[in-house]
Amino acid sequence: MPSQRFAVEFDRRTVGIAVRVPGGFMFYSSSDDFGEIDGRLFRRARAIERELRRVDRRNRRRSASAPRRLPAL
Repeated sequence: MPSQRFAVEFDRRTVGIAVRVPGGFMFYSSSDDFGEIDGRLFRRARAIERELRRVDRRNRRRSASAPRRLPAL
C-alpha cells in the first residue's frame, strides 16, 4: 500500500506534513507556531485545518496581550 502524505499549508506557508496512518492522519509540524500539535493524530484531514485555525487564534491573542519589551540600550 502506497503511503499517503501531503504538505500542510496555513496562511500561505507550509507548516508541516500529514501522513496517513491507521485511524487517520498524523500531523508533523515544521513550524514552531504549531509545535503543540506536532505528532497528534487526527481522524480526518479537515480536522487538521480546524485545529491550525484554533491554535493560530490563540497564539495571536497571546501575542496581542503580551507586554511589550523596550529595546536594550
